Amino acid sequence: MKLAVVGGGSTYTPELIDGFARLREELPLTEITLIDPAADRVELVAGMARRMLARAGHHAAVTATTELRRGVEDAAAVLLQLRVGGQAARDVDETLPLRCGCVGQETTGAGGLAKALRTVPVVLELAEVIRERAPGAWIVDFTNPVGIVTRALLDAGHRAIGLCNVAIGFQRRFAARLGVEHSRITLDHVGLNHLTWERAVYLDGEDVLPRLLDQEMADSLGLPLELITRLGVVPSYYLRYFYAHDQVVEEQRSKPSRAAEVAALEDELLRIYADPAADTKPAQLDKRGGAYYSEAAVALVASLASGRGDVQVVNTRNNGTLPFLPDDAVIEVPARISSAGALPLPVDPVEPLYRGLIANVSAYEELALQAALHGGRDRVHDALLAHPLVGQLAVADELTTLLLEANGRYLPWV
Repeated sequence: MKLAVVGGGSTYTPELIDGFARLREELPLTEITLIDPAADRVELVAGMARRMLARAGHHAAVTATTELRRGVEDAAAVLLQLRVGGQAARDVDETLPLRCGCVGQETTGAGGLAKALRTVPVVLELAEVIRERAPGAWIVDFTNPVGIVTRALLDAGHRAIGLCNVAIGFQRRFAARLGVEHSRITLDHVGLNHLTWERAVYLDGEDVLPRLLDQEMADSLGLPLELITRLGVVPSYYLRYFYAHDQVVEEQRSKPSRAAEVAALEDELLRIYADPAADTKPAQLDKRGGAYYSEAAVALVASLASGRGDVQVVNTRNNGTLPFLPDDAVIEVPARISSAGALPLPVDPVEPLYRGLIANVSAYEELALQAALHGGRDRVHDALLAHPLVGQLAVADELTTLLLEANGRYLPWV
């Protein structure tokens, strides 16, 4: 099986390679193609990938190319992990909203909208090439904002599923806390990408969530213990941007952006990858983010290829699963994975406290996608006004101007 990675020059790619090597029996790859416009960088990462696979005794060939058509040719699956504008654009996404008193984050709020505007048109161009050169391939999108990008792909008729590491990260954390194998843990995970709640944690079918609602969990989420015990759920850590907005803004104003931290880390990782003796995943990669993405990606591609029908948390069409959302919305829930794609499992009624926020952000995502597809200051303004992390006329006015000025070179309609 051939698998292609668009954005293969990312310093994160060796994390993927590590997962492919460890889980070779689950996903027997024969070829991995890394695709990236940065020729020197993708060759550097490919060299590291070859050494890692050789050390593990994995015989898959690793190729590197800057040519998308050549890279995706005859692939069974294509993983998207690109970042239009690189860490420099991310730094703007994370710092510009702070000037208006809004959270600066690359996947939600004004920063997430800016990323969607830059990313959606590029992804759709890539997807058309994939459809031409690898018509049977599944597109697995890890590119943020995953919900909006996945919806764009599905609306354009592509075989696509969105993937995030939040659910698998929680599963592994809960299993470690309980001292059990992660395969024994399943989640009642509901919401949208980066807007989810764990309403139950099943250990061999028994809900053990109350045992996990303690100070350790609260501290890891940056939320008060009283809140999570009163709610009786574990919110995604992205919910902190909503539940503690002003506190987060003050924290972000007092320290360097995450983009600045990652940029420095990437320089260090690239120096490691350039060492011809380096053949194991460096410890520094654990600080890069995206933990367990490789394992989630392996499981998803393996199930799409084999049709084994197991349950995984993915981003896919709503199609009535959450009756308060349109059918064409993209949601993040457990789904049964087969060669035909993802079929969401039935979901118990969502409580009003979460239902309202899900509906609000889903409506914003619809507006954001229209802005990304068709451009226009008014569409950008409407999306910002609809987002609960912005939502005020004067703030939306100012952010629209700042956002378009900062991203004009990526947006031909500006």
